[in-house]
Amino acid sequence: MERTEISDYGEFGLIHHLTKNIELQNSSSILGVGDDAAVIDHFGKQTVVTTDLLLEGVHFDLAYTPLKHLGYKCVVVNLSDIYAMNATPTQITLSLGISNRFPVEALEEFYEGVYAACHTYGVDLVGGDTASSLKGFVISVTALGEVAADKVVKRSGAKKGDLLCCSGSLGAAYLGLLFLEREKKIWLENPNIQPDLEGEDYVIGRLLKPEARADMVQFFAAENFKPTAMMDISDGLSSEILHICEQSGVGCMLYEEKIPIMEETRRAAYKFELDPTACALSGGEEYELLFTIDQKDYDNVLKYDQISVIGHMTEAEQGARIITKGGSTHAITAQGWNAFRK
Repeated sequence: MERTEISDYGEFGLIHHLTKNIELQNSSSILGVGDDAAVIDHFGKQTVVTTDLLLEGVHFDLAYTPLKHLGYKCVVVNLSDIYAMNATPTQITLSLGISNRFPVEALEEFYEGVYAACHTYGVDLVGGDTASSLKGFVISVTALGEVAADKVVKRSGAKKGDLLCCSGSLGAAYLGLLFLEREKKIWLENPNIQPDLEGEDYVIGRLLKPEARADMVQFFAAENFKPTAMMDISDGLSSEILHICEQSGVGCMLYEEKIPIMEETRRAAYKFELDPTACALSGGEEYELLFTIDQKDYDNVLKYDQISVIGHMTEAEQGARIITKGGSTHAITAQGWNAFRK
């Protein structure tokens, strides 16, 4: 395959090359890539903004992460934060720190994933920056979205008696990571051995190509109700529950038997002799939505099979607790991802 050096283009030539085919999809995107700044008009709605930084060797490993998947994922993880505010994402900016080990063709592959995500979720890439990185691939994405003032959902709105719900299923992405790390270790010891990932498409797919829950925000709008508190599950279910409890000033009772775990996830956990519930509680990078609802909206959530009611909120003094399948009660502790833990 032909290799084109980034230096052949220069910074502005590279940006033009990678963004020349952008077509804006949102009427709020007045001016996109190509000027000193983008121009966005949300026509009276409130603007929500979120930023994520992804670092090679910390957040992703290029030994087993295809560049196209990485481009897709770096967009999705930001859009998930917009949906967690009950908002609709409309624009992103993308900034990259690139070392000279990457040819232009590799960046084209990465941008294919970025554009695929933008198309899937109907968002516009309207700006960004590129710089030389002395070590590793650095990705920074900022996402913007819009929401009516009375539809914003924060982490701090849960109250005693509210039902605790989540979308989708949990625990798979962590197990996908374990499989890929295991096969990488084997490959480093003997490069002639082919990876053995047969039958693990589901858990590996959940790690390499996650999806943001646009459908949940659309469901809330269609049923004309909104959660009382909400956030996305990026650092593990237990950590996110504790965030909602702390910011809302409530406690929680979580039921182990209610936590949604796919059969493929259970089988994968058993291969590593792990408890599937532990994977669901502590495994991050799910990008499902965790939310609380008023009890009067219970009939609404029953209409959608992608929602599980997994507990209820209690008085703050009772703390955050989990009742196991065996009937014992334990305090919920945060075992999820911590960016600064040694």
